[in-house]
Formats: sequence, structure tokens, C-alpha cells
Amino acid sequence: MAEQKVRWGILATGGIAAAFTADLVDLPDAEVVAVASRRQESADAFAERFGIPRAYGDWTSLAEDGDIDVVYVATPHSAHREAAGLCLEGGRHVLCEKAFTLNAREAAELVALAKARGSFLMEAMWMYCNPLVRRLKALVDDGAIGEVRHVQADFGLAGPFPPSHRLRDPAQGGGALLDLGVYPVSFAQLLLGEPSDVTARAMLSAEGVDLQTGALLSWDNGALASLHCSIVGGTATAASITGSAGRIDVPGGFFFPERFVLHRDGRDPEEFTADPADGPRNTLRHEAAEVMRALRAGESESPLVPLEGTLAVMRTLDAIRDRVGVRYPGEEATGEETAGEAPELTPA
Repeated sequence: MAEQKVRWGILATGGIAAAFTADLVDLPDAEVVAVASRRQESADAFAERFGIPRAYGDWTSLAEDGDIDVVYVATPHSAHREAAGLCLEGGRHVLCEKAFTLNAREAAELVALAKARGSFLMEAMWMYCNPLVRRLKALVDDGAIGEVRHVQADFGLAGPFPPSHRLRDPAQGGGALLDLGVYPVSFAQLLLGEPSDVTARAMLSAEGVDLQTGALLSWDNGALASLHCSIVGGTATAASITGSAGRIDVPGGFFFPERFVLHRDGRDPEEFTADPADGPRNTLRHEAAEVMRALRAGESESPLVPLEGTLAVMRTLDAIRDRVGVRYPGEEATGEETAGEAPELTPA
């Protein structure tokens, strides 16, 4: 696959699929050759919009299309296990949106399937591929602020979202945590790894999904992360990392930052800004480029978005849902609630 274009298939035709495809078609080494939806009309309209040669009214045809190198799965996360699994079974490589799956069990099944097939698999955690986020992580890893003591991050939307919206539908994995909270959790674990303990509280809807959730993660070395997500209040989407020798502040949009400020003890603040050459803040091209780089290198996973990191995030999301009492249809309680951590349920 050295110098030829990487051929993409798009599975689903919603807003995130359109945003990704719009960025993908601008990459000279990418070619979008097919799209699939459960409705032929949707696939046809999407194909016409982006000039895609083949449109399928079912997922299996896309998964079995041998002219496709990699499929971008952009369904609601409740369907990720089915959709990504179909593509892996069909011999396709897969980039799957986040949250990666509904739960850690489904995520582990996909990872095992990809490894058994020798296929590439990556979570579409575009934040990890963002050049300025990578610069921030490099500074932290190099000890710019000493040992990390605390991470704070929030992501909330004002709404309101009616009960019929997918964000409030348990059957679609609704709630703030899997849709928005995955970003603060992933940010904290990018810097600190998987936590040793999780505490959480939430306000739940009448349908049983979380409208807002606060989580406190802790690590054996004493580090803490204070995280918040919401679909009932817009937040600053800010983040801060406090270390033993300084602090990094990301004033807004921490998952696609325009800038961040490094405060080192005894030194003037240093501001780091995004390079305009890297494209708009909300571009998804960096994750697409990482997938294509990895495929050309013959890698089965990306070092920027490693599968074990994705599994660790899913385990944390499971633990948070255990603490607050959110269950999706077909799931069983894992019995991880402990005394003193009973979920606080506030119907809305």
C-alpha cells in the first residue's frame, strides 16, 4: 500500500460521518469509494453529496466490499459492536467512533476479533491525534510541570434535549457520559493511565440515562482527576493539569485546543498555540492521517490511540456507570458498587 491511495468506506450517514468525510476527501492520499446506511435513500443522498461511487442500503455489502481498505464506523455507539464487528469479519480495517462501544465487554470482543483477523482497529479519539494535544502530552511526559497531581476537565452542552433525542434514549446508549464524558476521561487517562479507584455521582433522567455526571478518579500515587459532563448545562470545556512543579491551563475546547498556557514555578508563563497549517480546530483529518500512516506501516494499531488505552477508558466508563446506576438494555449489573458509593438518583 506504499504509495497508492487508501480506500475508505463510510458506515452511517449522520452528522459526524459527514464531517469526517468532508475532511477525508481533502486528503490527497485518501479515496472514499463507498458508503452504507440501513436506508438506501440515505446512502444515495450521502454518496451524491460527496461524490462517492458506491452506495449500499445495508452494512454487510460494505463490509464485504473487497475494494475497501478501511471502514469508518459512525453509527451511534450502541451499534458500534455490530457494525465494526461486521467489517472486521469481512476483512476490513476499522476506525470506530467513540465511545468505542457501550461497555468494556463489547470493546474487548472487538479487540480480540481484530487481533484474530490480523486487522487494524482504532478508536476515533481525534483528541489524541491533535497536534497541540500531542505537544501538551510531550511536555507533561518530559516533566515540564513535575509529577502530575491533579487533572480537571469538563464537557457540557446546554440542551435542552427532548426525551425522544438519541442523547436521552437508553437503547442508543444515551446520556452525557458516553457521548461527552468520554473526552474528560480520555484526557485524564492520556496523562495518568487507568485509575485505581472511581467515585461518581449523577443526575439521571426519567428514562434512566445520566443528564450530568461528576467523577473523581484516583491513582495509587495520589494523583486525582475531577471530571464533569452534562447535557443540561453548557460548560467552559476547559482543562487544567497541576503538577508538583507547575501547571498547564487549557482555557477552552481542551479536546481541540487553540492554545494552552504552561506555568512553571519561578518562570514566566509560556503560551503554546495551534499552527494554522494544521487546519481548523475541529478538523478530523489528523486521525484519518494517522490511520493511513499506520496502515502503510503495516501496524495493527496506532501508538497514538493504542487499543489497551481504549479498553482502559471503557473500563473506567463502566465503573462510573456502575457508581451512578446507569444500565442499558440487555446489560446486567457488574456488582462493582461498594458501600459508601451508592448512586444518587435524581429524576428529571
